[in-house]
Amino acid sequence: MRIQVFTLAGSLLAASVLTGGARAQPLPAPASYPPVVGEKGVVTTHELSLDMAEKIARGGIEACRKMGFHTTMVVIDSGGTMKAFLRDDKTGPHTVTLAQDKAFTALTLASRFASSATFATARNSTLGSPMTNIRGVVGVGGGVPIKYHGEVIGAVASSGAVGGDKDELCSQAGIDAVADQLR
Repeated sequence: MRIQVFTLAGSLLAASVLTGGARAQPLPAPASYPPVVGEKGVVTTHELSLDMAEKIARGGIEACRKMGFHTTMVVIDSGGTMKAFLRDDKTGPHTVTLAQDKAFTALTLASRFASSATFATARNSTLGSPMTNIRGVVGVGGGVPIKYHGEVIGAVASSGAVGGDKDELCSQAGIDAVADQLR
């Protein structure tokens, strides 16, 4: 029986022999699209803190309760990742994913629509029908972008207030709870 032993050094030597010992050439710098702005290619952005996200979610829940509704509130950051989540008592399980989709819709389409409700109205959409070509985008109200000096830093959405217009009021109330910090 013949046993072969391979080592890292042996593998590297074999790879070097097979490639002729050629040294890797640096790759050309890729063209940037969209063009990078800022000093030395660094872009400065603002991010939503965990504390602020929690205050927004809590503010939305409290506002909904005052209106007689129990909702789920989801706050996402500028990259679309969930930052805060509160599901009030007596809410359906579907409200979790629907609130997240509403927030994602508000974030994704913030440059064209003021909220997920304005997007839904523009599409003549009902009952949260999905946008077939963008995963997670729904045509129903309840999602509102969170802005700091005109920059979208996240989004908040409510689900469960029986009507996108009421969900949007709850989401806006969450933002209003931290409005002094967003100025």
